[in-house]
This record gives sequence, structure tokens and C-alpha cells, in this order.
Amino acid sequence: PHARVEPRKPRPFGAECRTGVAGAAVVAYCHNPYPETDRVRLHVECDRWWDIDVDTAGVEAGPAQTVRLTGRCWKEVRAAWVSHQK
Repeated sequence: PHARVEPRKPRPFGAECRTGVAGAAVVAYCHNPYPETDRVRLHVECDRWWDIDVDTAGVEAGPAQTVRLTGRCWKEVRAAWVSHQK
């Protein structure tokens, strides 16, 4: 009889991020519970057409580490999210 080989399951990855908006300021806290580093970036889309959107530099969230990301618009924030990269 042949041994059954189970397909390899992908390992869990990615920091859990909480993003808050206060007026024109955005703050995100990302905690990485996994053993592999997650490079996180904050993206802020401003509401006004003339206001400049923000993409922060990537920050490495190592295993069991929490990082803080900040960004802002001159006026209102339309959307904010965090991207992840291995």
C-alpha cells in the first residue's frame, strides 16, 4: 500500500491591524502573532481632489511585534487600509 501524502497547508501569515481615523489623521496598530515577518504599509485616500493621498514606507512587523503607522490628509479622509507583504 502507498502512503497517503496530505497537501501542504499554507502557513498562517499577516499582522492583525486596527485602523482609526480622527478628523484628518489616521493611525494603524498592527500586531504580528506569527513567526514570519510581515512588511506593512498604511494607505490613506483623501476625500478632496486636490488633497494628496498617502502611502507610507513599509515597516517590518516581526514575530510578536506591534508597530504603529500614521498618515494624514489636509482635510477629510475618504478611506484608509493596510497592505501586507512577505
